[in-house]
Amino acid sequence: MTRPVHFQLTDDQRALRDGVRELLEGRFGRQALRTALDTPGLDRTLWRELGEAGFFALRLPEAEGGVGVGLPEAVLAFEQAGRVLLPGPLVATHLAADARVPGAATGEAVVTAVQGGLVEWLDEADVVRGDASGAVPLRSVDPLTPLHRVPDGGGTAPPDVPLAVLLTAAEQLGSASRTCELAVQHARTREQFGRPVGAFQAVKHLCAGMLERVGTARAAVYAAAVTADPLDIAAARLLADEAALHGARDCLQVHGGMGFTWESDVHLHLKRAWVRARRSGDVTESEEILAGDLLADLPGATV
Repeated sequence: MTRPVHFQLTDDQRALRDGVRELLEGRFGRQALRTALDTPGLDRTLWRELGEAGFFALRLPEAEGGVGVGLPEAVLAFEQAGRVLLPGPLVATHLAADARVPGAATGEAVVTAVQGGLVEWLDEADVVRGDASGAVPLRSVDPLTPLHRVPDGGGTAPPDVPLAVLLTAAEQLGSASRTCELAVQHARTREQFGRPVGAFQAVKHLCAGMLERVGTARAAVYAAAVTADPLDIAAARLLADEAALHGARDCLQVHGGMGFTWESDVHLHLKRAWVRARRSGDVTESEEILAGDLLADLPGATV
C-alpha cells in the first residue's frame, strides 16, 4: 500500500505558483476567455508567451534552456492553468518539451497527442505524438477544446501517460478550486427574501461539500506529484475528476438559473472538466489500478 506523504509548499514553490497565477490571470482573464469563445483557433502569440515564461520547459534542465524544477512545481503551474480555463494542448506540449520535441519548450510548436482515442486541437498542431491516422472531427462539448476521434484508440499509448494523467488532474484541481470560489462569492452576494442565499442550509451544504472535495483532491494531487507513484496518480485522478465535475454541478445549483446562461463561466468549467476526464482514457483504468492493489493484499486473491 502507498505510504502517507506530508507535502508543504516551500517559499520558492509558493512564489512560482503565485507568479504563474499572476501571469495567467493577467494574460488570460475573463475578458480574454470570452474573446476566445468568439475567436476560433489557438492564440499563437499567447502560446509563445507561455513558452518564453518557461511554462512548457519547467522540468527541462537549466543547461538545456529550461527552468530546472520538478514535477511538483509543474503540478502547481497546471493547477493555475485549470483555474483560468487556459485553452490548448498544454499537457501534450509540456510533455513534448520534456521529450525534446523541437519547438515545444519555447512555444514555437504546438504539440498534441493521441490520448484515450481522442486528440485535442489536431488542426492547430504542428506535431502529433501518436498515430492520428483516420481521425474524424467530433462536436466537442467544450467550445474551447476541438476534438477528433482516432479509430482503434490510436495504437500504443506513449510512456508518459501517467504524467499526462497527473497534470490533467492538476488542471481539474484548479478548475474545482475556482468553481468553489465562484459558488461562495455568489452565495455571499446574491440575496433572496432579503437574505444572502448562503444563509440557507441547502446552499451551505453545497459549498461545504465543494470545499471538502477540493481539499481532498489537492492533498492527493500534491502527494502524487511528490511520489510519482502509479497508485497515487490513479487516486489523484479519481479525486480530482470528482472535485471538478461534482463541484461544477454544485456551483451551477448555487447560482440557480443564472448559472445555466451563456454569460456565466460556470458551465465552461463543467464542459472542460468533462473533456479532461476523457483525456487519458476511461476512468475505469484508474479504478482498476487501485482495485488491483487492494486485491493484491487479500489472501488467495487473483488479480
